[in-house]
Amino acid sequence: MSSRTINLTDDVIAYVHRYGVREHPVLAALRERTLELPQHNMQIGPDQGAFMAMLVRLLGARRILEIGTFTGYSSTAMALALPPDGRIVCCDVSREWTDIARRAWADAGVGDRVELRLAPATETLSALADDSFDLAFIDADKPNYDAYYEGSLRVVRPGGLILIDNVLWSGEVADPSVDSENVRAIRALNEKVAADERVDHVLLPLADGLTMARVRG
Repeated sequence: MSSRTINLTDDVIAYVHRYGVREHPVLAALRERTLELPQHNMQIGPDQGAFMAMLVRLLGARRILEIGTFTGYSSTAMALALPPDGRIVCCDVSREWTDIARRAWADAGVGDRVELRLAPATETLSALADDSFDLAFIDADKPNYDAYYEGSLRVVRPGGLILIDNVLWSGEVADPSVDSENVRAIRALNEKVAADERVDHVLLPLADGLTMARVRG
């Protein structure tokens, strides 16, 4: 037994990726394709993708909202976990990056499950109906995290999940000497969620930090 997470060295991470994940061939190819981009570190890892896909299955989710799609790893992983009539609405502002995602969705055979909305996510959120999603994943620009969280609280049904990525920001949220705009935004949201009686939550030290917030009824 241990009261803390072990130090995840590169060797341990490689072990987890080898034995802890059954990565779909399209996801593996997408990960390699994204490594060619300067912004490749924005992509989630295969362990996080598998974890999120497991949550989709456990929740029995049929409607997913993704805020921040990048090249499509997380959306493809979740779409593969949806039933055939499930749908995921993806919000992003980059056609260049989401064109890569579109190819991944098609290659994985889930293109018909994905609806891409190229517009600021706050605009997309304002047009969505209350309680219309089972799960939301927030992984976009950090200064707007609070707006995305509030919008997700409105559109995710009671009992549904909100997942928030990058909530540890390479550990900088715990370093009082760091005072960047992104860190301030993430700290503020972490403190807000911790005190928010509208949700049950846990902050997991997975990848760059992942908060799970269950919307109370």
